[in-house]
Amino acid sequence: MSRATFVADENLGRFLKEMRRFNVLDAQTEQELALAWQRERCPHAAEQLVGSHLRLVVKVAKSFRGYGLPLGELVAEGNVGLMQAIDRFEPERGFRLSTYALWWIRATIQEYVLRSWSMVKLGTTSAQKKLFFNLRRLKTNLRAIEEDTLTPEQVSFIAHQLQVSEEDVISMNQRLFGRDQSLNVSISDEDDTEWQDWLEDGEISQEEMLAENDQMSKRRALMSRCLTFLDQREQHILINRRLRDDPPTLDALSQEHGISRERVRQIEVRAFEKLKRIMRSPDMPAAYAA
Repeated sequence: MSRATFVADENLGRFLKEMRRFNVLDAQTEQELALAWQRERCPHAAEQLVGSHLRLVVKVAKSFRGYGLPLGELVAEGNVGLMQAIDRFEPERGFRLSTYALWWIRATIQEYVLRSWSMVKLGTTSAQKKLFFNLRRLKTNLRAIEEDTLTPEQVSFIAHQLQVSEEDVISMNQRLFGRDQSLNVSISDEDDTEWQDWLEDGEISQEEMLAENDQMSKRRALMSRCLTFLDQREQHILINRRLRDDPPTLDALSQEHGISRERVRQIEVRAFEKLKRIMRSPDMPAAYAA
């Protein structure tokens, strides 16, 4: 089934004129065409089914005009949903195609509106999507459509009506009222400074990161070299007690080495002092001591 035949043209008027060529189908004809498409993939049947339901697509698309998107784009997305519905329609169940297609058309347009409204994803759960598409209607009923903030009573009413939290209502209202703004917009007419010029990266720069990594590598090399001046037992106790995130207890090391807890503590202190003297020694190569 060709999508190009039915996608809204750049000139919406031409599309609407083309739409009027198709007549509304009676139930019997619709079922025959649906079966022909289902069983034989007949292109003519698909064309008639799509064409006869384009009015439904336009009607649903018009109900989403309040979101500031071009009607032609909404119609084009609705046509995608219509073709998906026709491809999955099972005429033997006895329902009319319009009843089944309505859900697909509406769902496809809703997804397009959510994607196009903001660069930030607005709705992830069914409750949030319901809130997005019903908040404007409820605000209109409350005569608060132009208000950027809602009163606590209005928030409570909307949350109760849509079965969502009051925090979700406040957050969604703020996001709907404040549209995306480009960071390249000038702060004022008299100043060429853009908003992005005021953004500050809190992370360290690449130069600082490289310098820090280089210093860390040198310290590790120095530590490894200095540890070689300790005997094996001193190395083992010092590394376990001072260089591990989860140092073992004195009892554990005393059992491992067959000495008392106090002796382990003395070796640890002595090895640590010895290591500091070695690291500060002027005999250490400059490359390690840097």
